[in-house]
Amino acid sequence: MRIDSDLQKILPALEQDYDRTKELKAFDDTKAGFKGLVDVGVVTIPRIFLMPPENILPAKLDDHVYSFQVPVIDLKNMNMDPAAHTEVVEKIRYASEKWGFFQPKEIKMELYSREIEKKVRLNSNFDLYKSKSANWRDTLFCLMAPNPPPPEEYPAACREILIEYSEHVQSLGQILFRLLSEALGLNPAHLMDMGCMDGHIFVGHYYPACPEPNRTIGHGKHWDPDFLTILLQDHIGGLQVLHEDHWIDVHPQEGALIVNIGDLLQLISNDKFRSVEHRVLAKSEGPRVSLACFFATHFQPSNKLYDPIKELLSADSPPLYKETSIKDYLSSFCSLGLDNDSPLTLLRL
Repeated sequence: MRIDSDLQKILPALEQDYDRTKELKAFDDTKAGFKGLVDVGVVTIPRIFLMPPENILPAKLDDHVYSFQVPVIDLKNMNMDPAAHTEVVEKIRYASEKWGFFQPKEIKMELYSREIEKKVRLNSNFDLYKSKSANWRDTLFCLMAPNPPPPEEYPAACREILIEYSEHVQSLGQILFRLLSEALGLNPAHLMDMGCMDGHIFVGHYYPACPEPNRTIGHGKHWDPDFLTILLQDHIGGLQVLHEDHWIDVHPQEGALIVNIGDLLQLISNDKFRSVEHRVLAKSEGPRVSLACFFATHFQPSNKLYDPIKELLSADSPPLYKETSIKDYLSSFCSLGLDNDSPLTLLRL
């Protein structure tokens, strides 16, 4: 089967009698993804990728929005003396409470599938058939822990660097979870002892250059369904965070990764830390690549129950959420899709 020929055949049909379900399947069946569309020279966006009119992005943000910046936290000297360590903890507490995002600096086969049980898979939009409009990206999912697949199942082109990078991110995760525990006033090992680091998933997003970036989106607005996310974005950027009702650009910082609080950490911290909406713009430059590492056990969800940490509760700070398992939370997340509210709204007391 020639993928480029298949795409050339379906492109004209996408603009005639519009049957969204049929056209989504035609696109999905090519298994070429968005890279395939760009490779065959698409110059206008097929209708399945167009955002609803009310979601079309403004050409320019309000000028005062540019004064906001996601906090950048230097970890370089945090182990040199207690005062520097305390300062880092305070900065992480502030960023996690007010932003839900921060940027730590100085940190030294056939894959296309929609089968969620596969430990390594590539597809275009996990919610392709549920979202209001398809997002302009392809995604590689890889389970890194626990029980990762044999190394030969990872793509040969990135196998060695993927495994090495994952090991470094795992080490950074231990540092961050200890700091986050301290920021909550808990023992440094508390969050790790709860199992927040038991699962580690690598997600690589590929965003081709888009011919009409103002009419679609790279990754629609969403909350992360995990405890913590560590993201590496390239020089092109495009990530935006919703802060005080404004979409704020997260500009790439040399030597800095991006960390954001996930829904599950908001739940167990009883809203002391915030999981916030974020999105990725489609860009005329490209391709853009981002590498996200999610700390969660999505591939092997257990029935272990999570609820607000008892040490954080009091008469003045009662529990805000019902207990839930990762399995039940994921079921709600998948049923709602990315275009809707966070599953936390269903769990709030």
